[in-house]
Amino acid sequence: MSDSDFGEIIESIEAFLLGGPPTLTRLEVAEQAGVPLELAQELWRQLGFAHVTDETVAFTESDVEALQLTIDLMRMGILPPESQAALVRTWGRSYARLAEWQISLLAGIAVDGPNPEVRLAELAAGVLPRVEALQSYVWRRHLSSASNRLLTTGTPSNPEREMAVCFVDIVGYTTRSKALEEDALVEWIEGFEQVATGTVIDHGGRVIKTIGDEILFTTDEPAAAVEIALTLTERGMDDEDPFPSVRAGIAYGLVVSRLGDVFGSTVNIAARLTSVAKPGTVVVDRGVHDELTGASAEETETETEAEESEEPTEDDDAADSADAVDSADDSDSEDSPENDYRFRRLRRVSVKGYARLEAWRLQRPKGD
Repeated sequence: MSDSDFGEIIESIEAFLLGGPPTLTRLEVAEQAGVPLELAQELWRQLGFAHVTDETVAFTESDVEALQLTIDLMRMGILPPESQAALVRTWGRSYARLAEWQISLLAGIAVDGPNPEVRLAELAAGVLPRVEALQSYVWRRHLSSASNRLLTTGTPSNPEREMAVCFVDIVGYTTRSKALEEDALVEWIEGFEQVATGTVIDHGGRVIKTIGDEILFTTDEPAAAVEIALTLTERGMDDEDPFPSVRAGIAYGLVVSRLGDVFGSTVNIAARLTSVAKPGTVVVDRGVHDELTGASAEETETETEAEESEEPTEDDDAADSADAVDSADDSDSEDSPENDYRFRRLRRVSVKGYARLEAWRLQRPKGD
């Protein structure tokens, strides 16, 4: 296939996706939409679109319509100035990642045929409209779930509310990733994400994001997060299960939700607890412990003061390392009266930002 033939196919795909061949410059788009060029440029930059010059013909009538719709949302207050940039950037990043994956998938299928470029164009015409319709369906279903959750568990005007936050991290990821070929590494990570995501959804949790070898999720109640974490760590400790060895940290408290992500000290604590957990273990903070055991703040404070009054031991001196998670002995264990869990208090956990973090190793009672 000649370069000219290839160029024609690219142009046909572009015209199909954009509703027609490019006929407008960015100056003409801004003028037809009735907005300042500077505003249009800023919106395109936040969406992650490629930079073009004033003379480049790279836009279609669909760009004019999209710009007008964006301005409408700004006038309606849906895109207020204080959150406009963050929301538009989130749109851009999300769809950019989705588009890269979808085109890579189609290209991989097209390569198997005798004329990959032609096959790619055929797939785009036949597949993408169905994908677009399916994306709209998925989006609407998630909108419905999010609105129900917000109206029943939170205040629309207040993005901060109590929830459990959990990180689950693959143990030994760096070493294992160096030993695997690219295809095997991708398969291994996808297996982890599939099992972890399915487990979270099955227990009513919400996956916030996956970060390579780690998954971050939230639940409304600590018990659900604990059950998810224990299920995953137990699978990881089973030699006959291909699921990798993992560790988890859970914290419960006020969390700020913003643009599909979560922020605040509760999230930070969950991340820190994960960093000190040993393979196959779940470490929780005071919030989780008190919710599941029914302990009052006064009782927990008394327990802490008694512990800190003890003379330093070798275990206390070692508490600044990850090995501190097992520094408590069986005498520090307690059972939850309402749940099938056993808590083992850690002597002390010192991590970045938290000099003396109260934490417990959580497990099922022996024999379960």
